[in-house]
Amino acid sequence: MIRLRIQNIVDSTGAELVRGDAARTAVGVSTDTRSIEQGAFFVALSGPNFDGNRFASAAQRAGAGGLLLRGPASELESTLADLPEELPVLAHAEPRRALSDLASWHRSQLNIPVIGITGSCGKTTTKNILMELLTTVRRVIGSPNSFNNDIGVPHTLFLADEDTEALVVEMGTNHPGEIAALCRTARPTAGIITNIGASHLEGLLSLDGVAREKGELAASLPRDGFCVLNADCSWTPTLRATTAAQVITFSVEGNGDLDARDPWFHSGGTTFRLEGREITFPLLGRHNVQNLLAGLAACRGLGIELDEVLPAVSRLSGGHRRMERHDVEGVTVFDDTYNANPESAKASVRVLAGLHGFDRRILVLGDMLELGEFAAELHHAVGVDAAANGIDELILVGDLCRATAAGALEGGLAQEHIHHAADVDEAARFVRDSWRKGDVVLVKGSRAVGLERLVGDLLEGR
Repeated sequence: MIRLRIQNIVDSTGAELVRGDAARTAVGVSTDTRSIEQGAFFVALSGPNFDGNRFASAAQRAGAGGLLLRGPASELESTLADLPEELPVLAHAEPRRALSDLASWHRSQLNIPVIGITGSCGKTTTKNILMELLTTVRRVIGSPNSFNNDIGVPHTLFLADEDTEALVVEMGTNHPGEIAALCRTARPTAGIITNIGASHLEGLLSLDGVAREKGELAASLPRDGFCVLNADCSWTPTLRATTAAQVITFSVEGNGDLDARDPWFHSGGTTFRLEGREITFPLLGRHNVQNLLAGLAACRGLGIELDEVLPAVSRLSGGHRRMERHDVEGVTVFDDTYNANPESAKASVRVLAGLHGFDRRILVLGDMLELGEFAAELHHAVGVDAAANGIDELILVGDLCRATAAGALEGGLAQEHIHHAADVDEAARFVRDSWRKGDVVLVKGSRAVGLERLVGDLLEGR
């Protein structure tokens, strides 16, 4: 855990020391009283529906070593009355900005490689892969779960201490300017952009907007750093032009510095050839080959020989609800409900289509959100893709998926094999009533649709 003098926090954030000893030291940083560690410095974040200052006493009782509250100090009298006199308390007009400023100061104390990861899909899986690879040769810290916004990235930085040798930071966005702000905080020395696709179009407005936003990572990198790009992505020449860093590309089509050859999918995962080696790893799909290649390319950029990290590939996992496999009543269920956009949905369709040894391939697809005016067109395209890839049964949840049904019908899937459910419960009942031993079911949708509940119902026999 990092140790921070209260004076460091005052100096780096511009906060006002309301009371307490600035020479005292806090251990770690927290924004959640439910998980605060003894001695941690608590930053009271606020939002539209909550006021972090209301949790000041709870933070103190949980063992906080200091507090930063939303000020000015003149408005904190009632809050201070419930706190011990000796507890250091700071006031700041914008605690969320103070959190980023403090994280940026802490980052400046670290002389280590910091690898930022962004892209339209595959960020978290690529981050997990890279961390697993690097763990074989270095002491590495990375974003927990999907800590990829202006709260999550600071928390990731705070996990790094004097023993850390590499830091992996996931960076997400749904509005212009977010990646640039995260880069100012994390100051990455290297970057990975997994791909550019139709994600968060509601906020980013167009594919051009997505590329500009993701490209902020490439633009932020120093000349002596490196940027890993997907040679199979049509936006890579544009991204390459934005960076002064060395560019390392990967490909499954023979166009990159690291090329995967002859990938094939089987019950044990995926096998492909790379620079004279045959590599097998437990994840399914062409997109996961790309994710692994991105991680290997980053290792090469760090000066690490591939043979040093390849033993780790057998330990890889996609993570919770990322193509997570379950077997129930002779049926195989893939839970891919962590989230969805058109790129990841099409990748899931291709995985399902490439699975052999099953009687029927059943796709359960929920609405893909934050696509703005392009939603109907993009849902329609996924339906066409599902039909073209030989999906046997298509079960849809959500109003937007009516366009998916139309696309599947247009693509040649018969009407009797397209089913639109009114809600998650109806979809679960339909799957359980119609599946049979030997089938494979893949479930995919945006998190807000709640299809993880459908998976739970299937596995619990409801």
